[in-house]
Order: sequence, then structure tokens, then C-alpha cells
Amino acid sequence: MPKKPTVADAELILKLYDLRREPEMRKARNWWLMTFWPQTAEDFMKVANAPGTPENNWLRQVIGYWEMSASLVLHGAANAELFLETSFSGEMYFLYAKMQPILKDLRQKMNSPRMFGNIEKVLTRSKDARERLRAFETRVAARRKAMAGEPKAS
Repeated sequence: MPKKPTVADAELILKLYDLRREPEMRKARNWWLMTFWPQTAEDFMKVANAPGTPENNWLRQVIGYWEMSASLVLHGAANAELFLETSFSGEMYFLYAKMQPILKDLRQKMNSPRMFGNIEKVLTRSKDARERLRAFETRVAARRKAMAGEPKAS
């Protein structure tokens, strides 16, 4: 039976949420949401292998934030049910759904078998989280399809 969230759990979630409001983190999150849509592992690796660029910083900042946050759940420091509410972690579901189609290849090419590992564990260890993830995967696939049909800006 899951542990009932405590006031301390709520305070931790609010602190994590507050970190997402930092100005550079907002830029990073916006880039992930609106601009960065890697189709292949190579697309991801171009950014990952460009240290010093804003995009490389944003890539690492957002992945690091969600990996760290997920690790708090995996180690029992944060209540999983509260953390996995989409009102808080919908962005993490979206990020993983976006990366999932290329993740196996990316892990192999980056020689990083645990890349996105904490996020994956948190999102796949409960039935509710897996169902939410499937909904995000459907939305991400629909967005990719819509983007493929959009005319290119000149």
C-alpha cells in the first residue's frame, strides 16, 4: 500500500517546482518543449556533443533536473504518487515520450545504458504511470505527425 503523502512531501514537490521557475531553466524547458524534436540518436548527439552552446546547456539542465528528481522518488525521499501527478511531472512524461523512440539507439551510441534510466524506472514501475505515459506517447506521436506535415518556414 502506497505511503500517504506528508506535508514534507508536498514541500519537496513545491521546492522542485520552484527550481523549474528559474529564468535559465525556463529557457531550457521551453527549448525542449517547442524547438528540440530529435528524430534520431544523431540529432540528439549533435547537441550533446556541442559543449558551450546554449542548447547543450539546456539539454543537460533539463535531463539532469528530471533524472535527479526521479532519483528522489526511487530512493524514497519523495512520495511517488504525488510526484507522478501530471500537474507536477507532466513535463517529465512528455520528455520521456519524446525520447523513447530513439532511446535504445541513443543509449548504444552514447555508450550510456542508464541514460534516462531514473525517469524510465519511475514512469514504468506503476500501472497508473504507465497509462499516463501511453497517453503522452500518443500526444507526442500526433505532434510529430502534425510537424511533418507543416510547411517549412523560408
